Amino acid sequence: MNQNRSILKKTAAATLALTMLAGGATGAMASADAKHGNNWKQEEKKKQQNNKKQENNKKHEENKKHEDNNNQGDKKKGSSITINLNFGDLNEQEWKWAYDHIIRLASKGVFNGYQDGSFKPKNNITRIEALVAAVRMLGLEEEAKKPENMNAHLNFKDFDQLKKKYGWAVGYVTVALENDLFSENDMVVQAEKPANRLWASVLLVKAMKLDAEAKKKMDTVLPFRDAKEIPAGSVGYIAVALEKNLITGYNNNTFQPNKPVTRAELAALLDRVDQQLPETNNAQAINGTIQAIANGAITVKKADNTSVTIPVEQNVFIFRKDTKVPVSALQAGDEALVRTFNGKVIFIEVTKPAEAHISFVDSGKVSSFTLNEQGKIATISLTKEVNGTVQIVIFNVDPNVAITGNAGVLSPNLNVIVKGANNLVQSIEIVA
Repeated sequence: MNQNRSILKKTAAATLALTMLAGGATGAMASADAKHGNNWKQEEKKKQQNNKKQENNKKHEENKKHEDNNNQGDKKKGSSITINLNFGDLNEQEWKWAYDHIIRLASKGVFNGYQDGSFKPKNNITRIEALVAAVRMLGLEEEAKKPENMNAHLNFKDFDQLKKKYGWAVGYVTVALENDLFSENDMVVQAEKPANRLWASVLLVKAMKLDAEAKKKMDTVLPFRDAKEIPAGSVGYIAVALEKNLITGYNNNTFQPNKPVTRAELAALLDRVDQQLPETNNAQAINGTIQAIANGAITVKKADNTSVTIPVEQNVFIFRKDTKVPVSALQAGDEALVRTFNGKVIFIEVTKPAEAHISFVDSGKVSSFTLNEQGKIATISLTKEVNGTVQIVIFNVDPNVAITGNAGVLSPNLNVIVKGANNLVQSIEIVA
């Protein structure tokens, strides 16, 4: 009996020991599982945080890249940034209708391309991009970059979002607001919203300071099948935009006010406005007549009769007769618009080509000559015999004509040889 009790106690003890051992193992496993679960959760959380951080960094880089592109024209003189006028995705023939508009604006730093050398003409333009370009076109970029404008607090409902994502553009929006480029009832900027044809047209009419004229035309009957889609308060602005040839309708007699505007289309609109704005004292724009192209420089005679010689950038962009041409195609006598950047010519647009250069040589006896108000020879008349008949030939004379022989003194009855081009005498040689 006692022996049986002893066996029972040993069995119970063993069973208890096994139970405790199993319970301990189970507890240990449960503890390990819980620990593993917590570690997994932490790893997942950490992974998600890293992914979010990478995503935010990517967005930041994209915004930074966008900022750099939009500030390309804002760099101070001496910067390593240069204006690009040769866009890899802008074929001259494919984009013929917009090509010169884009290049002209890019040469002024109004509407730039991207850091990868592209322009992306097919991309829709956003409102913030359009506003920035409009402010630059008005010559107000320096104003936009002032600290008081960059740090301004504007009462738009989405201002915090604007400042967070487009902090570099706050000054531009401030200046746009100060210059009435927004409507009185605008409560949001909507920076990333695509600019449509209606919004862009109103913006550009406002940029031209034609609000008063637009308000007088609010009762205009617009000639479009979809005219009812244009808000009543915008009718006058569209009427003015049409009158100023800023924008036109489509072949199917529609205006399509809600259609997004592409970068190429906005360039055309901006350039048409720019050509109608009054000239500003922009030191980087020179209008005049080309006198010479030599030794890597161009000499231009301005309207005030003063001349300026400027070195030409190696990759200068030249338009002549609506075609991109090399420097060798320029001619003395071409009337041109010349733009410079960092002290070098980067863009030349020949607005009026010089007449064809036709050289001539003639001779005869001086019959008479006239002087201009400065006392220089203006015309010269030669008497000569042609096939037994005496004729008188009259030539215009270059004010800087070179006279050789007889000590440079010209008088009637002297025999002379005249040389020049396009009926303009450039040298007179007195032979007797």
